[in-house]
Amino acid sequence: MIKITADSTCDLSPEILNDYNITLMPIITLVDDKEFRDGLDITPEEIFRYVDEEGKTCRTTAINSFEYERFFAQFSSQYTALIHICIGSGFSSCYQNATIAAQNFSKVYVVDSANLSSGSGHIGLDAAQMAKNDMEVQEILSRLEDTIPKVDASFVIDRLDYLHRGGRCSGLEAFGARLLNIKPSIEVIDGKMKVGKKYRGSFERCLENYVRDKLTDRQEDIDYSRIFITHSPCDQATVQKVKEAVQRYGNFKEIIETNAGCTVSCHCGPNTLGILFKRLSPKTKAAHNNNNNI
Repeated sequence: MIKITADSTCDLSPEILNDYNITLMPIITLVDDKEFRDGLDITPEEIFRYVDEEGKTCRTTAINSFEYERFFAQFSSQYTALIHICIGSGFSSCYQNATIAAQNFSKVYVVDSANLSSGSGHIGLDAAQMAKNDMEVQEILSRLEDTIPKVDASFVIDRLDYLHRGGRCSGLEAFGARLLNIKPSIEVIDGKMKVGKKYRGSFERCLENYVRDKLTDRQEDIDYSRIFITHSPCDQATVQKVKEAVQRYGNFKEIIETNAGCTVSCHCGPNTLGILFKRLSPKTKAAHNNNNNI
């Protein structure tokens, strides 16, 4: 039997984790200099309280190779193989550290998802479904390698002050966005985050336009098997309107709502929402503005 594990940044729901026996390795969140484990010791709501009410600094840090080694050791003797899905190497050194740890085991395989949040979640869930169907390790790894560049991951951010605190946009940009009511979309392109289209207006209006832009005029290149709606967190009425928009613009077999964990919350703040799905061909650079990095 093959065991699937993943960094907690995959943002899969407890139900999915339970159904497919996926175990998470919690990313570390630092509040000032105190460490907390994502989803165990700290939640997004607590991050927002620390930042907005107490003025503390929250950031994430990579898991070191020693911790990965301890984590892998829990499962290596119980399963014929272990496949671990990492947050993209362009976002963190987790993949590098996990790869170092895996060298101490004969059948531990580390996968660079080249993504984050439920973009990585797609890869983890695909791996778990294949493992459940008794597919061989090398076939699973080969199929994941083919799927990874096809994941379309993006978010719309309501507030830029969290990006500003993290040094990912200037104070002037954050002020201008607030003044002009601009909500930027953030795209994952080639394993890195880029600023995509910038929307203007109320958050709900921007989300409607964002969903329409992502899902229309590309129907022949979208894998309609599954889409995640992932948020950090948003009002449930807003999420419901996004679900309705997804149903209006796309015929997905599964629409799965998940909560973004501490990584997205630390860097993007509250009221961040994304739709994350797979394409039939690799996502291209044409989907974003190359001049806007965060």
